[in-house]
Amino acid sequence: MSTTTTFSNNNSGSWRQSRVLRQFLRNKLAVIGMLMLLILLAACFIGPHLIAYDELHIDLRARFAPPLTGGHIFGTDPLGRDLAARLFHAGQISLFVGFCAMIISTVIGTTIGVVAGYYGRWVGAVLMRITDAFLSFPSVFLLLALAAFIKPSPVMITLIIAVTSWMELARIIEAEIKSLRDREFIQAARMLGLRGRWIMFRELLPNAMGPVIVAATLTIARAILLEAYISFLGYGIQPPLPSLGNMLNGAQQYLTSAPWLAIVPGIAITMAVTGFNFIGDGLRDALDTRKG
Repeated sequence: MSTTTTFSNNNSGSWRQSRVLRQFLRNKLAVIGMLMLLILLAACFIGPHLIAYDELHIDLRARFAPPLTGGHIFGTDPLGRDLAARLFHAGQISLFVGFCAMIISTVIGTTIGVVAGYYGRWVGAVLMRITDAFLSFPSVFLLLALAAFIKPSPVMITLIIAVTSWMELARIIEAEIKSLRDREFIQAARMLGLRGRWIMFRELLPNAMGPVIVAATLTIARAILLEAYISFLGYGIQPPLPSLGNMLNGAQQYLTSAPWLAIVPGIAITMAVTGFNFIGDGLRDALDTRKG
């Protein structure tokens, strides 16, 4: 009996995974988003090994070289530094910030949401009021205020973005857990004497992973955009370390004479944010249980 049940559960899980994959691949925008991100990943992590310059090499004789001249794929900046090398390194930093901020904010938001949704009453009320307090501050201004008082570095920028990005996820998970906590399988777990921690993270959370996965994907896009925003304003990654934001900042005064300085990082930001948003939308549709 036990072997049959396990085999049935495995078959059910495999069928569900294949259904999600099929539904995701039917979404043309999601597939386009995946291709865009694969191109970005290949460029950022393979590209540096295919060019002859590093991101800090200065050649004043090659200042403002247009794209595809002198061995510079995307041209050079006002100091003669290779724009492709700087872009690839900046892309690595942006992806690092995006993924790490996503992991930290997802852990914080999921934990608070699960605990608040499971216990409810005063525990849930206190946690949700704390969440509301963070939400009451515009996230951009809160981010800038924190960045202004902390020495900027990729790690610190990541932590600041993560600390200001978990609230929406906590709200989503709290509502999802509330809708699940009175189901039959949870009542059965309580009757078996399982601890609250086990029920929250081994029974409830796996059944609420759909919203978590979608929110995590969208959080990466948001973190990349926020990092570029605060670096553009001068509070984020500081030169000479390249960042998509500070590259755009440095290109402002050369928009007419050297437009590629702004176009190249602008396209990179657009591809990264659009790609993750397309994937998030595709996952939302694929994980929707109402769709067969």
